[in-house]
Amino acid sequence: MTTLLLSLHVLAAVVAIGPVTVAASMFPKALRRAHSEPGDHEALTALRMLHRICRVYAAVGIAVPVFGFATARSMGVLGSGWLIVSILLTAAAAAILALLILPAQGNALAAAQVSGPALGSPGRLAMVTGIFNLLWAVVTVLMIIRPGSTTGV
Repeated sequence: MTTLLLSLHVLAAVVAIGPVTVAASMFPKALRRAHSEPGDHEALTALRMLHRICRVYAAVGIAVPVFGFATARSMGVLGSGWLIVSILLTAAAAAILALLILPAQGNALAAAQVSGPALGSPGRLAMVTGIFNLLWAVVTVLMIIRPGSTTGV
């Protein structure tokens, strides 16, 4: 059962978190393009698509911690320090996505659809997205290295 849960956890992470990190990273560049070319319908379409990818895959991403907790419980590592740190970093990444990135994307998209030039700050959004991606990178490394594990790695 542990192997199945671990497989589902990793698959959910790859399928859900991967697209969010890529789409969120692409959004600021598309926002800059929409800002520099206000009448560009292609840029607006790209913003809509990237924001939708982020929203949909963020919702699908809920499966990652669900399978993660189930895997950790079946492995008996719920109290391990590396796991607790990973859980905290995952919660921070989720909060950044839900409270900062998605609303900023939505506001920028709404502004682009209505007026064009009054868009949000692509630089700030790129910075916040970079922090989000860095948190996921650290979680991934912790999941692979698992300090104190008995795998011999």
